[in-house]
Parts: sequence; C-alpha cells; structure tokens
Amino acid sequence: MTTARRDTYTPESLLAVAVTVFNERGYDGTSMEHLSKAAGISKSSIYHHVTGKEELLRRAVSRALDGLFGILDERPARVGRAVERLEYVTRRMVEVLTAELPYVTLLLRVRGNTGTERWAMERRREFDHQVAELLKAAAADGDVRGDIEVRLATRLVFGMINSIVEWFRPEGGELESAEVADAVVELVFGGLRGADR
Repeated sequence: MTTARRDTYTPESLLAVAVTVFNERGYDGTSMEHLSKAAGISKSSIYHHVTGKEELLRRAVSRALDGLFGILDERPARVGRAVERLEYVTRRMVEVLTAELPYVTLLLRVRGNTGTERWAMERRREFDHQVAELLKAAAADGDVRGDIEVRLATRLVFGMINSIVEWFRPEGGELESAEVADAVVELVFGGLRGADR
C-alpha cells in the first residue's frame, strides 16, 4: 500500500511536524530537506507557509512562552498572598508543560545560536525572574522558609519542573498530568514551608 502525499498541510500541522524534527535532530541539525521529508511535502510547499526554519522555531517557542506568560495573567496568579499565587503558578507551569510538551521541550533546548534562540532565552529569563519575585515576596511575608537563598530555591524548583520534559509521556504513560502537578506542588511547598508549617 502506498502512502499518499500530504499536500494539505496547514501552518499548525506543519509546525507540529517541525517541532518533532527539531526535538529529534536538534534545531541546528535540522535542514529544510529534513523537514520536507518528515512532512512528506516539497520544500517549496513549506515555503508557501513560512519563510524558513527559523520562523518555524519562533512560532514553536512563542507557543510555549505564550502558555507560560499566560499563567501570570490568570487571576489566581495576580491576587492573594504571594505564597498562594506562587503555588498556583507552580501547578500551572506543570500543567502547561505537560499540555504543550513538545513545544516546551524545544524551548528548554534552545542554546542561543540564532536571533530567535536568544530572544526565547531572554523571555525565559524574564518569566523566571517574575516567578522568583513571587518566591521572594512569599519569603518576606514569612510564608516560606527564609533560610534558603531565593535564587537557589528558584533554580531548584525550575530544575524539577523542567526535568519533566525528559520523562513525562502523555499518551500511555504511567502518570497523568494532574498527578505530576500534585506531586511537584507537594514536594516544593512541603520543603519551602518547612516542618513547622
């Protein structure tokens, strides 16, 4: 049986293929030829939708970043005690990561070799800084331990959450997204609040 060529790619379906290839081969190791073969369409068909692979990269990391920054605009991330907002943001980060797994995986793997990669890294730092400010405010309120340096705690929290991309599999995996979010929140805030809270 012969597989029919797909000439009906949309920008969204082409982006999904590109993200898969970027994650498998690395962005630098991916050529337009690789993308064309994976999509089963000609390179000229790809150029009908985008100017090149860097535009695909920008669209992909923008999707991940929009999901993360969107969390900070949600009401529970903006209103209430800092520790409650931080807990909400932490849970939602896990939820966004698992829902947008290939896109967030790609975001976490950019290395700054192109203008788009440098832009994505700067946006990630901006997001990290805003979350660190929440942690700092929660410490100032006395709601989390003050004996752990804020930058270190922030890096450890992000390290735990970001490691999820290496092992979480949404389809056929042992754990559901909500279970992972519950475990992360329990571990993070059990440790940050300390034994006396």
